Amino acid sequence: MTNPFKENISDFPPDEKLVELSVAGDKKSLEQLIKRHQAWIYNIALRMVWDPADAEDVTQETLIKIITKLSSFRMESSFRTWAYRIVSNHVINMKKRKMEFHYFSFKKYGDEIITSPDMELPDRDSVPVDLNLLIEETKIGCMNAMLLCLDREQRLIFILGNMFNISDAAGSEILDISKDNFRQKLSRARKQLANFMNDKCGLIKKSNPCHCEKKTKLMMLNGHVNPDNLLFSKNYLRTIEKAVPGKIEMTDKLFEKKAVALFRKHPFHETPDFVKSLNEILKSSEFKKIFNFN
Repeated sequence: MTNPFKENISDFPPDEKLVELSVAGDKKSLEQLIKRHQAWIYNIALRMVWDPADAEDVTQETLIKIITKLSSFRMESSFRTWAYRIVSNHVINMKKRKMEFHYFSFKKYGDEIITSPDMELPDRDSVPVDLNLLIEETKIGCMNAMLLCLDREQRLIFILGNMFNISDAAGSEILDISKDNFRQKLSRARKQLANFMNDKCGLIKKSNPCHCEKKTKLMMLNGHVNPDNLLFSKNYLRTIEKAVPGKIEMTDKLFEKKAVALFRKHPFHETPDFVKSLNEILKSSEFKKIFNFN
């Protein structure tokens, strides 16, 4: 699976050729284009909204926008810049999703962590999965909630810049801001997350008050961790750092490096096949006006 944010991409045929063929009516080229980018868009959406079902909706909405606008792509920039600018605009301006109503403030979330009781893990024989998977589910869910405490632009910049490790050049093109501005916003987002974790999270310091194994049963009781339906810690093939290899940006503070490294160890999730879910839409009269599929 090719990382679309690499500076030198050797995909064949290139995206631009697939766009040309798609607009000319080649359905297979359009399907190939969707398959090439759907996992990356889905993994951005998942970190933007927390909930996988919401992330699927956001991904489909974004893919429809990209597809319907393909004929307006003038090859004046790379397809990556053009397409992910559509992604960026959509996830920043979309309607508020359900988990964003709950997690929106580091102070509020921090107060919840401090005041929530520690609990012993459930009995190993009382749950259908390994306890370590439940702890991992708690950890990833909690860290994804931290992302929601950033405003949407900061959240997206952190996902792109520190989780997906894209360059300031690519990031500035996608968000249509200067490279200096991208770096400044990335540094600010990273510091906010790292400062929060440095005071609260046992993954950063053992002396901190919050430890995943002590919060797992509470997360289960509150419905955020379901042993029968794990959202984050099962059924993935790689971590983000494996999908996006490369050194993370150097920082002056060790705890910032540690925080970023923890986020990059999160799963890079396999995506639902949006080609299948989009097939009915592609057959609609609206799309037939846009494409004359062979």
